[in-house]
Amino acid sequence: MKIVILGGYGVFGGRLAELLADMDGLDMVICGRNLARAQAFCAGFEGHATVTPMRLERLDIAAELPRLAPDFVVDASGPFQNYGDDPYGVVKACILAGVHYMDFADAADFVFGISKFDPAARAAGISVLSGVSSFPVLTAAVLREIEKDMQIVSVRGGIAPSPYAGVGMNVIRAVVGYAGGPVKLYRGGQLTQAYGLAESLNYAVAVPGHLPLRNIRYSLVDVPDLQVIPPQHPMMQDIWMGAGPLPESLHRMLNLLARVRAKLHLPSYAPLAPLFYRVLNLMRFGEHRGGMFIEASGDQGGQARTLSWHMLAEGDDGPYIPSMAIEALIRKADAGDMPASGARTASGELELSDYDKLFKGRRIYSGFRAEPAAESPLYRRILGSAFEELPAPVARLHALDRERRWTGSAQVQRGRSILARMIARLIGFPAGTVNIPVAVTLKPEEDGERWIRQFGEAQFQSFQRPGKARMAHLLEERFGIVTVALALVIRDERLYLIPRHWRILGLPMPRFLLPEGNSFEHADQGRFNFDVTIKAPLVGMIVSYQGALEPVSPA
Repeated sequence: MKIVILGGYGVFGGRLAELLADMDGLDMVICGRNLARAQAFCAGFEGHATVTPMRLERLDIAAELPRLAPDFVVDASGPFQNYGDDPYGVVKACILAGVHYMDFADAADFVFGISKFDPAARAAGISVLSGVSSFPVLTAAVLREIEKDMQIVSVRGGIAPSPYAGVGMNVIRAVVGYAGGPVKLYRGGQLTQAYGLAESLNYAVAVPGHLPLRNIRYSLVDVPDLQVIPPQHPMMQDIWMGAGPLPESLHRMLNLLARVRAKLHLPSYAPLAPLFYRVLNLMRFGEHRGGMFIEASGDQGGQARTLSWHMLAEGDDGPYIPSMAIEALIRKADAGDMPASGARTASGELELSDYDKLFKGRRIYSGFRAEPAAESPLYRRILGSAFEELPAPVARLHALDRERRWTGSAQVQRGRSILARMIARLIGFPAGTVNIPVAVTLKPEEDGERWIRQFGEAQFQSFQRPGKARMAHLLEERFGIVTVALALVIRDERLYLIPRHWRILGLPMPRFLLPEGNSFEHADQGRFNFDVTIKAPLVGMIVSYQGALEPVSPA
């Protein structure tokens, strides 16, 4: 198989080539307007596939296709919003030459308009697929899965790239270009318009049982989903899709510029793209993680229901996701499963199960969340479907929504610094000892639970409840005037409680002073075990206690 990749050394094209590197017999022509960059990319390429550098611009491809004779042309150049008066020149050239075509187009009008080439593509016996990327292919696959259980009325979603992912100039040029410009989308069942990056919302991506992303700001973007998805779901009335780039300070600046342009009808900010590109690629800090969410609301048997899909991508695995849709289709074609002829958006080409195969072996995790029943036990409400992964003794302690008492023994260590001893005494942590009887009483209160811990004669307590708003999908635990928001993470058959935020008297505290520690629950010899260590920057260890508990029959 032979593939011509326009923009082959760029962000998306280059990652596609890397994803296909293990395919024996695959020949990829890495094209672009800069031959030196194409040559440098090919010189550093490793894999079984072969790569050939070539200087080729999209406007000149018609003359070269008969000589190159590829099986596929992949347009990864962009920005598709700025393709001029003849935006479909590459598509026409492929149809004329009888070559299959795919692109990474993120411009809604470009993708939506591809269907006008359907008769010509069918006559030529080739497939012409546009928008072959996360938006709208992955979005559409998720929504088809959701619609098996409910009729979808409204959808909102967003993608949050890692700040270290590296964003190409063409992507920046496209986003800055439509900031404050009109964006077509469906509202109230009608195709209308809003303004790019002028609308925002906050959302926490939280795959059940995994460390969630921090609550991130998303702003409206011009993606194919806004026009392509609603006609595929007869009951859908509203759709909204956003992006959550970091740092948030730069994001908010773009929001302000977008609102000013929309209000004053200013020209496009596209000339500012190089400035934003430099700033965005300089301001890289925070966690090297990304994510995506799709939330659908609708009707299930006459009952209103909301179901959301969450995806997390750790480290360098996330930036490859936009290129995985084309990877999957190339691999299918290599196995003899060619796309059907005709020109269309690619939203129906892959299912969620196809993505699950692509994610396997990578640090990419996904899962669904349903709205928990109000009477569900506290930890089940936060963990969702991951609750079933807990070891049996751990699940047993958290499985009831009524008062219960567990007893056992523990050993305790206390911090030695003056400040650590003062904090421990203020909260009521027990003194250091080797073996001490322990009793824990869990009492449901309001929307949470009060935990009363008795270590010998010493007693201290905390109140736990599910986080709300910006603390969504976290467990909030209050010790006196201090409240810590904890992520519930299941790993290696242990339930870890990982601090993410904290407050004193309700006031947010700096993250660099966030209390920390390696605290987890697990099973040992069929018994519930706990291992809690509480530390704080500038203070050191405050307390550490480990032990085992067994349930006491209720009175």
